[in-house]
Amino acid sequence: MFGLKPLELGIIVLILLLLFGASKLPKLARSLGSSAREFRKGVEEGKAEEAAAATDATAAADGAEDS
Repeated sequence: MFGLKPLELGIIVLILLLLFGASKLPKLARSLGSSAREFRKGVEEGKAEEAAAATDATAAADGAEDS
């Protein structure tokens, strides 16, 4: 995972516990996961819109050639 060794990962978790406290970490992880899901969803929607625009442009170009 990101090239982190177990000791480095443990130190990061310990620092997070000290900064945020054990009670807030689940909320923080939940919101981070939700944000990542929303970001992926936005990227997928952007790709779908781009593909639809390319299809529309191709169809318009084909229609112009037929005329």
